[in-house]
Amino acid sequence: MSRCWLTGASSGIGAALAQTLLEQGHQVALGGRHAERLAPLAERFPGQVLLAIGDIDDPQQVAVIAARIEQAWGGLDMAILNAGTCEYLEPGHFDPAVVERVLRTNVLGASYCLAAALPLLRAGQRPHLVVMGSSVSWLALPRAGAYGASKAAVRYLVESLRIDLAHEGIAVTLVSPGFVDTPLTRRNDFPMPQLWPAHRAAQHIARRLQRRPLEINFPGFFTWALRLLGALPARLRLALGQRLARHEQE
Repeated sequence: MSRCWLTGASSGIGAALAQTLLEQGHQVALGGRHAERLAPLAERFPGQVLLAIGDIDDPQQVAVIAARIEQAWGGLDMAILNAGTCEYLEPGHFDPAVVERVLRTNVLGASYCLAAALPLLRAGQRPHLVVMGSSVSWLALPRAGAYGASKAAVRYLVESLRIDLAHEGIAVTLVSPGFVDTPLTRRNDFPMPQLWPAHRAAQHIARRLQRRPLEINFPGFFTWALRLLGALPARLRLALGQRLARHEQE
């Protein structure tokens, strides 16, 4: 079984994925800012869990986590960079601080983890890098400028990095989910079609990771529709976005 570092393991998809991976017998370094949320898994799966507590927004804390993993295991076979955040930009009140916060976690935080994980993966067996993106990167939606921009950046970063890592034999998978029932999405005040529970999303991801695919998308119809709509001419995409915005304001 593999040695895996999973960030954002204390809630949402990360918490469900942590339990799924541990039940499969993997060793998992559980990343998160709240040790008390991860301790029960360490007690339930003795010998499999390494607590990797820290804030991914801080490169020094990420470096400490990587050093602990290296000392304990010597390397990684899989890194799943799942941690992320979401905030919305309200119409008429553009706030660059929101953009900064979201980009700091979703892009810079992921980059700090990438820099820390790659040397460990190079020391692993059949190394596999997995990064959490979003299906929103295919189609611009109202109020989602900060989150969508961050995930579009993640998509480009991962797809470019995949090219650079190919000669090293490091597989790279981008996960692009639709709506999943998590503490973040429960704050949403708009309809979320085809909402999946976190445990279903985690099991779907875990099953497909064994094939080391380039990308994992779900739910199938929802993500297919977003990709199709994202390929429409710009004026049609604008008209669609305006209809969605009016619906949200009613």
